[in-house]
Amino acid sequence: MTHLLLVDDDLEVLALLKKFLEQHGYRVDVATDGHSLFQALERQLPELVILDVMLPGESGLVLCQRLRREHSIAVIMLTAMSELSDRVVGLELGADDYLTKPFDARELLARVRAVLRRTGEVKSVLNDKPRPTLEFAGWQLDVALRELRSPGKVMIPLSGGEFELLLVFAEHPRRVLTRQQLLDMTRGEAHDAYDRSIDVQISRLRRKLEGDVGSSPIIRTVRNSGYLFTPNVLVKR
Repeated sequence: MTHLLLVDDDLEVLALLKKFLEQHGYRVDVATDGHSLFQALERQLPELVILDVMLPGESGLVLCQRLRREHSIAVIMLTAMSELSDRVVGLELGADDYLTKPFDARELLARVRAVLRRTGEVKSVLNDKPRPTLEFAGWQLDVALRELRSPGKVMIPLSGGEFELLLVFAEHPRRVLTRQQLLDMTRGEAHDAYDRSIDVQISRLRRKLEGDVGSSPIIRTVRNSGYLFTPNVLVKR
């Protein structure tokens, strides 16, 4: 059974969502704060963490950042409807998706399935055949290990969404890709017309790849068209 970890300090919400997700075939552990979250991770790593922003002690945003540093686990953030900044910051810190409260449990189920499908498809492809290392502008993207190394050989952490987006760019170099194409190739049907997470992930990738002011852009905006991955890519198997 796919293992989920649900983190919320509202015990009634925890009980309801746990029962609902278990009825749909998932094994669900729960936690109420950062301490119990990382205790659960020590027992067994789940495939996905559903993480509320408003928690006692360390906020969900801080915990998401720590999760990204220490583990490669998909994360869905739960945020208040009015707190757009929380949703943006959550994506900035590496969350794979977000859902605003209040929400229908069926929508959460759809988001869980979509994120697990994306991560599962990547794992399936990686397990089916050897994957190469892609080199561009001195950078190295190890597809099998899902690792990005800078020209100075420093490993740069990537969220699941950032890895998938960079892989799409590196597999389609020097070609203009529209925002819709990027959404389709990284998220399949699991997005809506107003999904802005791709823009946040592009912004994050740019900061990681183009840290020096004045350096040549690796991801260039093509006005009224989309985005262009500018360097040539060398495939090393």
